[in-house]
Amino acid sequence: MLSRDDVHRIAELARIEVPEDRVAAVQQTLNGIFGLIEQMRAVDTAGVEPMAHAIDVTQRLREDRVTHTDQHDLFQAGAPQVEDGLYLVPKVIE
Repeated sequence: MLSRDDVHRIAELARIEVPEDRVAAVQQTLNGIFGLIEQMRAVDTAGVEPMAHAIDVTQRLREDRVTHTDQHDLFQAGAPQVEDGLYLVPKVIE
């Protein structure tokens, strides 16, 4: 369980201001969170496989094929400067 001094120290480390009249409420909330963490740590998870999602779902995948035509030249036609298929930009850092 956290003490009032612990709450002040955590607030200082987090760079947040906790008014003196709110310290008790923050202390109670933080102690509740730590209590929940302790309850979760007490659960026996031996033999439980890690999972990425609570429901066993798979994504439908689409066929990997080109759906758009190459418009590289069209896009570069409006560029101020192009060389060897690359956009040239002015130097901004000296």
